[in-house]
Amino acid sequence: MKTFSIITQRYFWAAIVAGFVMAWSSWAAESGSSAAVKNDLKEKYRQEVLGGKQTPQDQEYVIGYRDVIYVEVYGEGSMAVGPASSQGGAAPSAEGQTASPARGTGAEVGVDGRLSLRHIGDVYVVGMTLTQLAEYLSKLYSGVFTEPNVITSVVQSNSRQFTIMGQVKGPGLYLLDHPLTIVKAIAKAGGLTEWAKSSVTVIRQGKEASAEQGGDKSAKKAQQFQFDYDDFIAGKNVEKNIQLEPGDVVVVH
Repeated sequence: MKTFSIITQRYFWAAIVAGFVMAWSSWAAESGSSAAVKNDLKEKYRQEVLGGKQTPQDQEYVIGYRDVIYVEVYGEGSMAVGPASSQGGAAPSAEGQTASPARGTGAEVGVDGRLSLRHIGDVYVVGMTLTQLAEYLSKLYSGVFTEPNVITSVVQSNSRQFTIMGQVKGPGLYLLDHPLTIVKAIAKAGGLTEWAKSSVTVIRQGKEASAEQGGDKSAKKAQQFQFDYDDFIAGKNVEKNIQLEPGDVVVVH
């Protein structure tokens, strides 16, 4: 009887932990217009916990063309309309795979940079962060609902892409929907061909990447980064295995 009780307790706590993880995952990459805790306070407490140590922090997601965005007014349901929401799923990715929706289906940002939403029609969203979009929509929806709490999230990232070409088994255009280094990009493209050399060049098209995100076209200049695959395997110059950015072109020689 005692053994049964212990096993029951273990299953109970396991279920609690699993529920917490699922709840946390469902709210990832999401912003609300009525967040109780502001970003500056979050960063203050984060630094206190880290003891003042500087650690990398990902930049907030910037909305681009063809992204599938979920928009909800709390208590009123989804506001997103369009092909992605009417079909009940996310649009196929550039690699032919369909991602699972996050908290619900959304609408795809059109080639004109606009998102179709219930009650307010089309709104231009390219270049905005999720937080900015939530704040912007809360102002627009204030004419429809009383003190609307707008929640925005990315169902599928289609705008963040990189190109890999040259001596890899699967050259082409790939989604950059999570942090990816040069080595991981090569692995994603099927690995090196038998004719490949060890040298890799990354071309960072600053102007184009900035323009795709709705920013200042002259904000960045094109850059080149050199990487040696054999050196990396030997444990040399591993810091040159940089993380890719949207719009990067990886050339494997």
